[in-house]
Amino acid sequence: MAKQQSKIYTSEELGELLEWFNGRDIPESIQLDKATYIPNLKDTLSRLIVQAEINRENPKMQGAIFLLERLKAKLEETEK
Repeated sequence: MAKQQSKIYTSEELGELLEWFNGRDIPESIQLDKATYIPNLKDTLSRLIVQAEINRENPKMQGAIFLLERLKAKLEETEK
């Protein structure tokens, strides 16, 4: 498995990512991949956003941002 490359997000980049979720019709749950089911997506998003804002500058704590990016991609895929 390839190693995920670390990226430090600027406040603007993170803001753009978080803004994408605002005003969207977010489903109650989502099957992100065959091993990841999120039963309460709205609650999960709110918690991920808090984690992302707190840990934005820490390259070892980018998991929340990575998951937000995956959720955005999945939601964009389902909108088509």
